[in-house]
Amino acid sequence: MNIPAKFTNRVQANLKKYQDIVTGIKKNDSNEADTVRVVAGILESILGYNRFTEVTSEYAIGGNFCDLAIIDERKKIKFLIEVKAVSSILKENHVKQAVDYGANAGVNWVILTNSEKWMIYRLKFGKPIDKELVYEFNILSMSHKSNKDLELLHAISKEGEDKSVIEEFYSTIQAKSKYIIGNLINSEEVYALIRKNLKILFENIKITDEEIGDIIANEIMKREIVDSDESKKARRDIDKVLKKYNIEKAEKLEIARKAALKKKKAAERKALKLQEKQEPPSET
Repeated sequence: MNIPAKFTNRVQANLKKYQDIVTGIKKNDSNEADTVRVVAGILESILGYNRFTEVTSEYAIGGNFCDLAIIDERKKIKFLIEVKAVSSILKENHVKQAVDYGANAGVNWVILTNSEKWMIYRLKFGKPIDKELVYEFNILSMSHKSNKDLELLHAISKEGEDKSVIEEFYSTIQAKSKYIIGNLINSEEVYALIRKNLKILFENIKITDEEIGDIIANEIMKREIVDSDESKKARRDIDKVLKKYNIEKAEKLEIARKAALKKKKAAERKALKLQEKQEPPSET
């Protein structure tokens, strides 16, 4: 990931300052309002958003108010941010509240934080609406010298948001998911490759897809990769994407086939006309 020097320099200049501030308000058991102010400061001083034009507070959503929102020049929401008091333990009901805000506002990205712990969720709009914790971090344990920490901050920063880095970051995380890779391994295409190579190694031995699948599922992979809810969800996501890919591929092939047929008929008509011109007139 290409991280601009402007961002790196800003993190280097302000991260330690805000780590001390977060530590201080945590020691004082500060309330939610104070925590919101600190988070707004982090958004500006570390993540690079303009406090007056790009950060809005108490954003109204269906009669409720989300603590903070990041907006662009068209007032479109990029991130909804739900803040809890610094000493609060972020629980599932807090996650649900933040996700509900995002769902009602039609926003893909939601952040839940108590200023120390940051949890970044991506919403998937379907029936039902689904959520995925893309990543999380503790700001007190971060270092401006760590490339990994810089990547995590950059993905939700002004510079990252301008270039949709968060979407690229999300795709990278998905591609490296053990559930996605596990399901790709446990597939008919891989079975065929294994059978092919086994035939080379052991010419007279026959093995079925079912046998290969059982070996992979029961002797090679961990149970969570095969039977967990996350694995089943990954399988559904893979099937959905591959189905769309195959449909689009078939449509393109059909368009190409029709274009080739049209071109062939045009060439035949042209050849026929040329032949008619070259034929001598019939004698009567």
